[in-house]
Amino acid sequence: MTLPGAHREAVWTRLMRERACAYPLPPHGHHPNFIGAREAAHALLSHPEVARHRTLIVGGDRVLYPLRKLALASGLILYVPHQTREGWYWRLSDPAGAQLRAMARVGEPRLHPEGAGAAVLACVAVDRAGGRLGKGFGWGARGLGLGLPEYTLVHPLMLADILPCLPDSRAELIGLPGRVLGVSVQAGPQTLD
Repeated sequence: MTLPGAHREAVWTRLMRERACAYPLPPHGHHPNFIGAREAAHALLSHPEVARHRTLIVGGDRVLYPLRKLALASGLILYVPHQTREGWYWRLSDPAGAQLRAMARVGEPRLHPEGAGAAVLACVAVDRAGGRLGKGFGWGARGLGLGLPEYTLVHPLMLADILPCLPDSRAELIGLPGRVLGVSVQAGPQTLD
């Protein structure tokens, strides 16, 4: 079994080599802001399982900015982990709050993500069974502990048949540019267009 750090390094290096990521560069040490993140966000938000939620928890990573922007513009309520207050969230309803620097101005600090039906977490890699590998530290690595379904966004270069290491968590839906990969524990992965 490969160590998680070695697999992260391999994915970051492949994304750089293939010129598949945008700012911040290099992607090493981050959840990669991959090319096509907006299309993956649109595909995920359009999926019926996600569309039924009116409130989501969404990570503050740069790669999730398009998802936050699209979700807020469509009227969803978002809870984004507070950058400096451990365990707190920004409650957002204003599309201006999609950017981290605006959250303190337009968001409301809350201790609990009331009404949240699912969480969207960024990742470095994911496998077809939903095993999600994060950057190795931060909010997503500590675990949500909320018992909510998790979703993620990835570039095809970040998708593995099987992770060569233990995952941090499990994603039920994987948003890719133009499609969503659904993960069923009983039936395995399925492509959902």
